[in-house]
Amino acid sequence: MAAIDTRALRNILGCYATGVAIITTRAANGQHVAVTVNSFSSVSLDPPLVLFSLARKANVLETFMQADRFAVNILAHEQQALSNMFAKPSTAIFAEGSYSVGLGGCALFGNSLAHLECTKASEADGGDHVIFLGHVTHFHRCAATQPLVFYSGSYGTYSRDQWSKLPPSDGSLSEFSVTGWG
Repeated sequence: MAAIDTRALRNILGCYATGVAIITTRAANGQHVAVTVNSFSSVSLDPPLVLFSLARKANVLETFMQADRFAVNILAHEQQALSNMFAKPSTAIFAEGSYSVGLGGCALFGNSLAHLECTKASEADGGDHVIFLGHVTHFHRCAATQPLVFYSGSYGTYSRDQWSKLPPSDGSLSEFSVTGWG
């Protein structure tokens, strides 16, 4: 098999638009830790599972591997600066008042679209990444605004008339699904 041009592959994978999230946890010393990802995905509704992946070279990897809880902050389009701050977690500074602490002890950023609080279910080898699977224990929608989107190496937004019909506030997806997907 011929060698893969990883830069070309990255450009192709960038054709898949994703949302942007900041994953937070707590270090053993109680310090808040966070990292921006676009590798977040839902896995299952029953049981409620989500996943994200983190590069093996990430300076926060060991903290996430040792933690038993994490939170997912799904970002709104106004949160690009926050996303950039935690894209390089070694330089990120948690400002007092910019977040609250969730029931699981992890940071929840205000003005996010939604939060999911999770207990870590497992980790898996993902090549140059580690895949974290989490069991959702609490979730809430925070803001009815547009998401922050990442496409082809750049931030953007998404807007469509069909989004005017939001899912029910009870957290069910009964009115918000497409038959045959996933």
